[in-house]
Amino acid sequence: MIKMRKLAQSGVAVMAASAVLLAGCGTTGNEAGNAGSNTSGSGLKPYEIVVAFYGNEQKDMQKVQDEMSKMTKEKMNATVKLMPIAISAWQQQTNLMLAGSEKIDLMFTSSGFGYSSQVAKGQLLPLNDLLEKHGAGITDALEPFQLAAARLNGENYGVPAIKDMASDYGILMRKDLVDKYEIDTSAIKSVEDMTPIFETISANEPDVVPLVAKNPGTAPFYAGYTTYDALGDGIGVLPNYDNGLKVVNWFESEEYAEELTLLRSWYEAGYLLKDASTAKHDGRELVKAGKAFAFFSNMKPGSDVEATRKLGREMVSVSLTPAYATTSTITSIMWSIPKNSKDPDRAMMLLNMLYSDKELYNLFTWGIEGEHYVKVSDNVMTYPEGVDVTNSGYNFNTPYMFGNQFLSYTWTTEEPDAWETMDAFNKGAVQSKALGFIFNVEDVKTEVAAVNNVIAEYRLGLDTGTLDPEEHLPAFNVKLKAAGIDKIINEKQKQIDEWAKAKG
Repeated sequence: MIKMRKLAQSGVAVMAASAVLLAGCGTTGNEAGNAGSNTSGSGLKPYEIVVAFYGNEQKDMQKVQDEMSKMTKEKMNATVKLMPIAISAWQQQTNLMLAGSEKIDLMFTSSGFGYSSQVAKGQLLPLNDLLEKHGAGITDALEPFQLAAARLNGENYGVPAIKDMASDYGILMRKDLVDKYEIDTSAIKSVEDMTPIFETISANEPDVVPLVAKNPGTAPFYAGYTTYDALGDGIGVLPNYDNGLKVVNWFESEEYAEELTLLRSWYEAGYLLKDASTAKHDGRELVKAGKAFAFFSNMKPGSDVEATRKLGREMVSVSLTPAYATTSTITSIMWSIPKNSKDPDRAMMLLNMLYSDKELYNLFTWGIEGEHYVKVSDNVMTYPEGVDVTNSGYNFNTPYMFGNQFLSYTWTTEEPDAWETMDAFNKGAVQSKALGFIFNVEDVKTEVAAVNNVIAEYRLGLDTGTLDPEEHLPAFNVKLKAAGIDKIINEKQKQIDEWAKAKG
């Protein structure tokens, strides 16, 4: 049995449900506004604020940009230029822009896209003073620990977006098959409990794969089932989000070996795709097409509703872990002001509005009312007649990116109190003992590259059950040692010890 994963639901769910939903949020409307911020356009020279983020060009982007500029011109005598960059080109293009002198005033940043490296290279500006001058809406909207999660050496170089800032992990299943075979979802407490369920599906639905990976080119548990803080890159982790801040090699752990044994048994029983280690299937598309039953996923309140809407099939979810907040869950989406900005004060003024001005946030996120959406009540919206997600002229579909998602109108398909529920979820999550620690890979980047090459060679095969762990796990660990994994873990331990000491 995977003992450490035999986690019944703790009191976290109760804490989340009973939390004072709006305490400390202060962001439910324009009244949170720009209090304490100098956002008057009086006396300021005209300026164009360039905003770079990942996304594809939208047909009506110029219209939306013009409407945003009307608002910002009044507030700070500035216009807005939106610069979406395709995610496939993001890393290369932004590296070139930051290394050169191309003007960017606000930019999406992320702990997963080299945030600490950008700071080390001096490519991002320190924000503490700017937040003090112009960021009252931001500091009102974020909990102190959330803002602190992005700090390096006591300084914020990024501001986390307000969204789901914690995660629990579990499984999403097709409700039609759950009902058909009278599956008792309340009895599912661990991953092992899924074995007889997969057996039922396999025996009675020969054209349905019981379990698929959520994302293309990954394994079932990737981002879908985790009981450790990955401390950034997963090369040296913190088991159970604590472990006395002792970093361990996950690949040498007993729990990982037991997990691989379970996955191998599922693979041999036919519960996983035979080509799971090489195919690039999107598991969600297979579920949508009726060819698969379930996938593991990181989750948040409303995950089943969201999956139902996206897949066109009613889905049910079961959480298998409590909700946890880590540095990565908070800093996965952030905003920074690059050194290339010609007016950091104006950039911070705009960012502050995206955390405090409901009208501007929804304009940037959803477009123009009456054209890209229509309101059915003060805070609920739907598409205009003849418009949907496939033909809207403005639909980045990344509401979690554009500042404070708790300012967003909700769709008619969502719960009207979705953001109050999410706020409680974030505040009720158990905080990792390493929350706020950010690993700097600069001194071991050669070893990190070598270890990642070994991981690429072995891990997908092991984690899909395709490779026999009895034979291949020892070989995997030998090669990881040769590539320098111990040096990385020692460096990470050294940094986390220094971080803990400085934190007091």
